[in-house]
Amino acid sequence: MSAKDYIELEQTYGAHNYHPLPVVISKAEGVWVWDADGKRYIDMLSSYSAINQGHLHPRIVRAAVDQLDRVSLTSRAFSNDRMGPFLKKLCEVSGMEMALPMNTGAEAVETAIKLARRWGHQRKGIPEDMGDIIVCENNFHGRTSTIISFSSDAGSRSGFGPYTPGFVTIPYDDAAAFESSIGENTMAILVEPIQGEAGINVPSPGYLKELRRICDEKDILLILDEIQTGFARTGKMFAFEHEGIKPDVLCVGKALGGGLYPVSAVVSSRELLSVFTPGSHGSTFGGNPLASAIASAALDVLLDENLAERSAEMGAYFVTKLNEIDSRKMKEIRAKGLLIGVEFHLGEGETVRPVCQKLMEEGVLAKDTHEKTVRFAPPLTITKEEIDWAMERIARVLKGS
Repeated sequence: MSAKDYIELEQTYGAHNYHPLPVVISKAEGVWVWDADGKRYIDMLSSYSAINQGHLHPRIVRAAVDQLDRVSLTSRAFSNDRMGPFLKKLCEVSGMEMALPMNTGAEAVETAIKLARRWGHQRKGIPEDMGDIIVCENNFHGRTSTIISFSSDAGSRSGFGPYTPGFVTIPYDDAAAFESSIGENTMAILVEPIQGEAGINVPSPGYLKELRRICDEKDILLILDEIQTGFARTGKMFAFEHEGIKPDVLCVGKALGGGLYPVSAVVSSRELLSVFTPGSHGSTFGGNPLASAIASAALDVLLDENLAERSAEMGAYFVTKLNEIDSRKMKEIRAKGLLIGVEFHLGEGETVRPVCQKLMEEGVLAKDTHEKTVRFAPPLTITKEEIDWAMERIARVLKGS
């Protein structure tokens, strides 16, 4: 079948909750993908940073295949021989004491919300029907009914009420607003170290450090959502390391599954995670043997191939090359490691989707975010030669935009 046939099938039998670019990917390796007609593209999205290690990394694939010869799922009714070693490795990598494995990023965030609420009730004495978690404008933490209740994105929220109470929204990158919004029943702040879906919004230096100080003084939890920024994407294993702080609760996912399998987790202290008792929270698939084997290999690749350092080096090179492009349409470049956003000057009613379509035609797959920004987030295994290949085409499109 042709790409057009596959798209038609998807449109006929699939709900229209996405608006993808008109490309049908049928094969992938490293930073490259091929469509159903055999055309090659360079991947500049990495499945929203879920493929930091590159498509089908041989070590991760081998770990999955080996595990499929043993056992894939046991449920949490029994223990398995893969989860414990994986969780130990995850805790060591993150500098935390204990982890609770789940599957998707949204599940990790939901778990963190439940943790904060139970901690607030049990440890701070906040009444069961009270308590607030502070969140930021333009956040993106997932799409569950609870999470969209505190979203400021009308497209994610509209029509899905009634909304879950218990959240207070403040401006992003405004520590003073955070401090002034804290009340006697405040439990936590949930924040992204860099807002990815909002357009790669990088906060001011010292922002996370100031949040950490305020949380310590006010005895509330600092929850960082590093589902997209984690695992070497920003030039450090975790974005919070850029400011030398540590959260109370860390949400991780995406690249933890190495692009093969959905794996997420909440990582925290032994004290905080002890609020969960048997039966109070769970997941049939969370921590299953296949997921644990894959995630363990995914972590090994990140460490053994020094992908955090590589992200910092290649990200700097990528931004340098972008700055060399003379384009009247480019307004601002925002970046940390290989998480890069290019915001455009746009007229009334314009979006950057046509730019992404032109890039696709040139063999570069990137995606628009919040209508005015193109995100470039290739696998961290990308080389300078591959960046040069992409940049030749990116320059051609941006100069002509």
